[in-house]
Amino acid sequence: MAVYTELSDPNTGDLLDKSIALLFRAPASFTGEDVAELHVHGGHAVIDGVLKALGRQPGLRPADPGEFSRRAFLNGKLDLSEAEALADLIDAETVMQRRQALRGMDQGIGRLAEEWRDRLIDVRALAEATIDFIDEGDVPDEVMDDIREGLGALRHELASTLDDGQRGERLRDGFAVVIAGPPNAGKSTLLNLLAKREAAIVSAYAGTTRDAIDVHLDLEGYPVLLTDTAGIRTSDDPVEREGINRAVTRARHADLVLWLSEDGAEPDIGADVPVWRIRTKADGGRETNDQELVAVSAVTGLGINELIARLVAEAAEQLSAGTGPAITRARHRYALEGALAAVDRSLSHPAVELLAEELRIASHELGRISGHTDPEHVLDAIFSRFCIGK
Repeated sequence: MAVYTELSDPNTGDLLDKSIALLFRAPASFTGEDVAELHVHGGHAVIDGVLKALGRQPGLRPADPGEFSRRAFLNGKLDLSEAEALADLIDAETVMQRRQALRGMDQGIGRLAEEWRDRLIDVRALAEATIDFIDEGDVPDEVMDDIREGLGALRHELASTLDDGQRGERLRDGFAVVIAGPPNAGKSTLLNLLAKREAAIVSAYAGTTRDAIDVHLDLEGYPVLLTDTAGIRTSDDPVEREGINRAVTRARHADLVLWLSEDGAEPDIGADVPVWRIRTKADGGRETNDQELVAVSAVTGLGINELIARLVAEAAEQLSAGTGPAITRARHRYALEGALAAVDRSLSHPAVELLAEELRIASHELGRISGHTDPEHVLDAIFSRFCIGK
């Protein structure tokens, strides 16, 4: 129930605000506890006055970062992967990031991991029954066939989920596109055109860009991290050489490299990374050769819309994760890889005792995703990254 009321300082009686107050009785609240919310006006004087008045009351203190989400986790309102999806939703900057975060809160990888964990527990029960009661004749001879059949199906599902090209993590962090090429190829100009602002200094002098410049783009809902880099060439300047080394390093770890040149210079990054060759300064509408993707001109706008369309299509192909649960964090991936490795080892053991131990390890790894087995320091690290008030 919402109540429109006056808020006054209990110590002085001063009127602080006219606001809406709501009371949520446990367990029907975000944290599962009794929770009161005060919806006040946003002026600094109002907020400061209310917080100071609350701070003077016995037993009240400011919440720690992530404390409400942590309490929700400890009270069973969220599992750990759902809490992480909530953090992703708070940080979401594009439509696709928002959709992925909402899927993670509703039907995320934690829920799928718990389903796998339940199945593993059933298989473990069969294996341990085999150990304990096989001499009594209570366990059918074909039970080992059932165990291995169940593990085979589970192994296939784990492997299929892991074989996703890391789309969930890449959508969460952004599709990394690095602009590289020789000096004065128009790299900074292209960055500014795509960013629609003067993000990088443009100069006719070679070597102006010395360090990587990052710009976050929203291309039709897909997050793209666009990076301008120093022109790649041989240089005696130690500062410029460091910039060139950083440019090559960023290019080698990118999802896509846009190699710019106006004279057909060959890409020089020395790594197996997708490279799109782009001819720049095509003010006269010059044609591209067989190896070049598109010709662009900052003066006439030639090719810019085509390049953006191709980037959108590439981001969609690389980042679209479908409608099922997505792996969005390295922590989830490590746990699933650990579970898969344990299942593989279990299938290779002829002794049922060793098989059962590997299944215990696999179920422990799966439990780490939802937080059923994580130690306190892991929870501290995860929830400390939340904003105050969540």
